[in-house]
Amino acid sequence: MKKITTLFSLALVALLALNAQAQESMLGKEMKDLPKMKDANNKGKKASFADFKDAKGFVLVFTCNHCPFSVAYEDRLIALDKKFKSKGYPVIAVNPNDPAQYPSDGYKAMVSRAKNKGFTFPYLLDPTSNVARAYKASRTPHVYILQKQGQKYKIVYVGAIDDSARDESKISEKYVETAIANLLKGKKPSKNYTRAIGCSIKMRNQ
Repeated sequence: MKKITTLFSLALVALLALNAQAQESMLGKEMKDLPKMKDANNKGKKASFADFKDAKGFVLVFTCNHCPFSVAYEDRLIALDKKFKSKGYPVIAVNPNDPAQYPSDGYKAMVSRAKNKGFTFPYLLDPTSNVARAYKASRTPHVYILQKQGQKYKIVYVGAIDDSARDESKISEKYVETAIANLLKGKKPSKNYTRAIGCSIKMRNQ
């Protein structure tokens, strides 16, 4: 039994390492605009990066309704959007989860959540989970900061929002806030990768 437990632990560590490598490999990649997706925070109108004409980049976050980590970060995402949207880095939230696995992640529930929390940013439905797959996202929340470069968007940060997923009062490093502050000064993020903490994304079947 002990041997089986040890093998399982080693396999889990290897899997986590592979996931980390996949996500870190996204740094520096140039992405196309998002496909137009239904915005639960704007009466179902479809939206993408192109709707933000004056944006210098984006804080793209894969999130959902049911995950306690996502819920814990909602107020912090609102604060980030309010602080940086006017400076050119708005938040865009995307829900890639399969509602067949978690009904509370369905579109109608997204509409209710956006309204009840007072989201200040788009909350988009990824109906195939293919946007999450394209970014190799694995957690909710999982953040990607993108810098606009012509018609493409370069990934300059991947990972967590800060270093205290459960308790906002214990934050010592605000990864996303610091990265955007660097970008606004014309510098590269001083830290461009951290490990995202959260629930696994419940991908839809392809």
